[in-house]
Amino acid sequence: MQVIETLAEGLKREIKVVIPAKDMEAQMNERLEGVKDRVRINGFRPGKVPFAQLKKMYGKSVMAELVNEIVRVRPNEILTERGEKSATQPDIAMTEDEAEADKILAAEADFEFTIAYEVIPKFELKDVSKIKVTREVVDIADEEVDTQVLQIAESAKTYETKKGKAANGDRVTMDYLGRVDGVAFDGGKDEDAELVIGSNRFIPGFEDQLVGVKAGDEKVITVTFPADYPAANLAGKEATFDIKVKDVAGAKDVEINDELATQLGLESAEKLREIVRSQIEGQYSSVARQKLKRQILDQLDEMYDFATPEKLVSAEFDNIWRQINTDLAQSGKTFADEDTTEEAAREEYNKLAQRRVRLGLVLSEIGEKAKIEVSDEEMQQSLFAQLRQFPGQEKEILDYFRNTPGAAASLRAPIFEEKVIDHLLNEISVTDKKVSKEELLADDEAEGKSEAKKAAPKKKAAAKKEAAAEEAVADEAAAEEKPAAKKKAPAKKKAADE
Repeated sequence: MQVIETLAEGLKREIKVVIPAKDMEAQMNERLEGVKDRVRINGFRPGKVPFAQLKKMYGKSVMAELVNEIVRVRPNEILTERGEKSATQPDIAMTEDEAEADKILAAEADFEFTIAYEVIPKFELKDVSKIKVTREVVDIADEEVDTQVLQIAESAKTYETKKGKAANGDRVTMDYLGRVDGVAFDGGKDEDAELVIGSNRFIPGFEDQLVGVKAGDEKVITVTFPADYPAANLAGKEATFDIKVKDVAGAKDVEINDELATQLGLESAEKLREIVRSQIEGQYSSVARQKLKRQILDQLDEMYDFATPEKLVSAEFDNIWRQINTDLAQSGKTFADEDTTEEAAREEYNKLAQRRVRLGLVLSEIGEKAKIEVSDEEMQQSLFAQLRQFPGQEKEILDYFRNTPGAAASLRAPIFEEKVIDHLLNEISVTDKKVSKEELLADDEAEGKSEAKKAAPKKKAAAKKEAAAEEAVADEAAAEEKPAAKKKAPAKKKAADE
């Protein structure tokens, strides 16, 4: 077998492999010899089939199997022998001419194929002991914990019937019937519906008109459905609702005590506060870690400057660009709305893709030298986390990870990356700095927006490919919890709900 390098340009390599026809025929004959005693052909006793007949009947199929095996196995072996690592799966090319292929299968022509790939660039790891980072720490006040507890307690709030008129925050129990142009519409009717005034569950203007009603009142409410209401037959239409008030109830004052904790399934108020404090600490720690990680990556980025494999950069750019265009479509904005152009955005995000790939290679090398591994248990935990995010789709997700090449790497990559960051935190200089909650979150938002400067939409895409070394800041972890906007009109429920 001849292995001839035909291209060595930057990181690109191309190798021509030639296996003489006589060598291919020898391997084919060896395989036929191995099966001749087991082959059954009419007219011949087992083990007595003439080799020429065996070769005539099965030679080409055996040769085809041999060719497939060679192109599947030999490229990786050749790269290993050359001491090279391919950045992506090598591209294998062979003749597409049918006549030439027949000659190869008949052992009448040499088998030739080419291997095209990009090598992982070689670079020396640098001393990281001079890296200095600041870890921001927030002291959590008891008042903040109590505020969060009270917000949680809203779900356990109880109401009792009151005399007099309904006010903001009261719960109204009612029957209603909705009409558009005098005709009742599907989903516009309900009985014994409960609505807390000010909860913003119903379309704008509905709840405001309940202020002042009392048990026994009957009233007609007139509202206009939003222009973007999911049900097209109601969007932008004026509607009337015949209301019959059955009960008005006021909310009982919520106190942080053992009774509240019991309603929430906990043994004491102390335990409730402990859990809430832990959750707040986790949120702030997540933001602080992302900022700490960004400092490390920024300094590593300054330390290394080497060429990056084009295919890895292209894959990472496509991932980012797809997310950017999705964000634009969802927000209804254009690049012009973000004070940029598509061309400028492409240039900036290509730089970001190069940075991510370069840092990914650096972190991979650091992790390899530190003998960092991802355990099967950690992979399983990551998979279970994926399953929890998509209830009801567990089978599809499991099938995806079982049957999709490289899918498991998407689980392993972020785990490996975080373990490398943990390793680096033991090697570099880390200084703790006390900051306020506002400073932690404000700085986090500002730094997150500066990642790609002002190239395009400000919402940054998280790296999803295994080559990506950087993740978008988890802004949502620190953001104040707000109800998600409803995207679909409720089926068989309250059509007045927005």
